[in-house]
Formats: sequence, C-alpha cells, structure tokens
Amino acid sequence: MHPNPAFRKANQDANLAFARQRAFGALAVNGPEGPLLAHIPFQLSEDGRRLEAHLVRSNPLWRLLQQDGPQQAVVAVGGADSYISPDWYGLDDQVPTWNYVAVHLRGRLHALPQQELEGILNRLSAAMEMRLAPKPVWAMDKMGGGIAERMMRMIAPVAMDVTQVDGTWKLGQNKPEAVRITASGQVAEHGIGQEIGTLAGLMKDPPC
Repeated sequence: MHPNPAFRKANQDANLAFARQRAFGALAVNGPEGPLLAHIPFQLSEDGRRLEAHLVRSNPLWRLLQQDGPQQAVVAVGGADSYISPDWYGLDDQVPTWNYVAVHLRGRLHALPQQELEGILNRLSAAMEMRLAPKPVWAMDKMGGGIAERMMRMIAPVAMDVTQVDGTWKLGQNKPEAVRITASGQVAEHGIGQEIGTLAGLMKDPPC
C-alpha cells in the first residue's frame, strides 16, 4: 500500500464496499520456492471477515494448501487507474505519476470440504446475476446431464479469514482542490488506464 497517509483515509466501510463490488482479485501466498499467484473471483461477507472462493485443483496454490495446510495470504483488488501527466496539473515542477484505487485483504487461507463448493458457487453466481437484472437469473440447476458435477470435480473450495484490510485511493488528494479537479478533466478526456470515467469522478470527489 502507498505510504502517503493522504491516500489512505478511506474508512473501512468504503474499502470493504469496493472489494465486495469488484469481487475479483489476485491471491498471493509465499510458496516454498517463491510467491504463488492466482486471479480469483470471490465473495466477501457483509462484515468483511470471510472471503469465499475456489481454485482449480491443478493450481500450485491448491496443492500447497493440501500439503502444508492453511497459509497466510493476501488478495489484492484493483480498480480504476490512469497515468497522470505533469502537464495536467497546471503547476510547475511536477512529475508523472499514476492514480488508482486498490484494496488489500489479508488473512489466513484454508481449504474447505468439497461439499461446500456448490454453495460457494451458487452464492457467487447469484450475487453476480442480480447485477444483470432485468435479465432472468442463471442458476446451476439449468445445467443438465451431470455437466455441473463433472466440472465441480476439477475445482475446490477455499476460504480466507480476513484479519486486515488496507486501502489506497490515490486520487491527487495531496494537490490543491482546483488542481486536482483540473487534472480529473484531463483524465476523463485523455486518460491511459482502465475505467477512466470512474477515476475522473473519484478525483473530483474523493471518498477520503
């Protein structure tokens, strides 16, 4: 996380809401031969204390959990971001930077009994399908011929007991408000990154 306290003032509710809405991140664990990474969809509980996900059984992360048991882990959740040109501030002696939003969820990752997998998959797909309304909700029982059962044999459920949540909302809060707003307009028009419109809006009105 960025060390500047100006970028780390978002409250816990904002950080958790961001992670819950994104529902996708990079899971990292220190393996015996170096870091292991997996990009995972997940569901975060309302209180932010439990993260549910699944891994392909061939993933080295899953094998590590089976061989060595629970592991300390972090899930890095990224959001809107863009390169920021010094020219966009309208101030002298500025340097290039990158504005972004990110939340890190830390805790203890452990394998779950296989019988919990279907519930985890159903809860995750239901949460995502609800966002697509008024489209009719897709559910696993629409799959026939034992297809779902065969696919579930290839993946395994995991959970993380979340013990620490850190957020960085680097939106130019260390600049004068008028300068930050000017830069946000340039981001909206010329930004290089992802979710440019979202980032420009956050720069105009930071949550912290």
